[in-house]
Amino acid sequence: MLNRSKAPAIHDAVEFDIRLKPYQHFILDNGVEVYAVDGGAEEVILVEWVFYAGNWYEEKNIVAATANHLLKNGTKTKSAFAINEHFEFYGSFLNRHCYNETATLTLHSLSKHLPALLPVMAELLTESIFPENELAIYKQNQKQRLSVNLKKCDFVATRLIDEYLFGIDHPYGKYTSAEDYDALQQDELLRFYQQYYTQGKGMLFVAGKLPADIQEQLNSAFGQLPVNNTTLPEVHHLPHPATEKKYNILNDPTGVQGAIRIGRPFPNRHHPDFTKAQVLNNIFGGYFGSRLMSNIREDKGYTYGIHSYLQNHVNTSAWVISTEAGRDVCAATIEEVYKEMKILCDEIVDEEELSLVRNYMMGSILGDLDGPFQIIARWKNYVLNNLSGDYFYNALDTIRHVSAEELQALAKKYFNPGDFYELTVV
Repeated sequence: MLNRSKAPAIHDAVEFDIRLKPYQHFILDNGVEVYAVDGGAEEVILVEWVFYAGNWYEEKNIVAATANHLLKNGTKTKSAFAINEHFEFYGSFLNRHCYNETATLTLHSLSKHLPALLPVMAELLTESIFPENELAIYKQNQKQRLSVNLKKCDFVATRLIDEYLFGIDHPYGKYTSAEDYDALQQDELLRFYQQYYTQGKGMLFVAGKLPADIQEQLNSAFGQLPVNNTTLPEVHHLPHPATEKKYNILNDPTGVQGAIRIGRPFPNRHHPDFTKAQVLNNIFGGYFGSRLMSNIREDKGYTYGIHSYLQNHVNTSAWVISTEAGRDVCAATIEEVYKEMKILCDEIVDEEELSLVRNYMMGSILGDLDGPFQIIARWKNYVLNNLSGDYFYNALDTIRHVSAEELQALAKKYFNPGDFYELTVV
């Protein structure tokens, strides 16, 4: 029996034996790989199609994003209204997203409604027609949204820093214009859709309270689709970073605030420095107690928030610092960022701060594994980045044991101000 007069022992998160629940793996009749995590207390389920249909594969700007967005806007037998009404009737949520390399079609539903919903998902992947009226509405809405966003310095800065880091012709550096939307044609969307969805390369990620016959249900709905019958084309894009490193853009003459981006190219997750760099990044600017926050927000009061992060791209990455500050203190904010870089290069991180960051990162991982949806999301990230489960445990080991001396060496390697692109949009 518990002795409630005695407080339980307190343990640091780094002492926890964190385990990543393994996935179940099976293959449908047409060769589609399925990764599934069974868990949770409620009768809910996530079914997500992932296709290699991102803007990495498009020949014309925003065709990939538009095709993905309009997947649920009309098939040969159903209107956009009928499709949305069907999923809403069953209390489900169907969404889609387009990324650089991949695009997704994601269903959240009660497990018992899968027999009514999976066949309609399959129909969207084989019978979508991208109606002209739906395309026209999409163009109008997107152009209006773009017009509003272009007045925001933060939006403009996010677009431009990617262009400087990767080049405007690289998928990671592209951005859209009103002219791009005007140039969209229905036949282009249909060709992209048929090549990269109907006959493309796809896989399934499933999580939640899985029905006992989940494999049979998925096979019945999706096992005869013509996906994975053709070879995915090999498409290569080389970054072409800008030659100039510093930019000051006037976007809103009457604005009182400026958006700041400071970034440099960085290797992808397969590089041995990546996980160590995540630890260094958290010390530098990756969480609320970071040095950038303590200095620039708490001490100087230049901004409400400043963050640094490693971009989660598949082929290459970037290390970026992002904030908004008053126009009169933008230059001072940038100066303080470089000061914090120099301190990390010149001085060893003390054990108290390093221990705090270790525990923060381990606690964040624990939170990220809270439920089957979060677990399958991590597995999806590993699968798409061609990583194994060993990556998870190696990362935990790095967080627990990376030394202050290693982090200082990493700072000296990557925190050279001359390597960073610097952008201020006011």
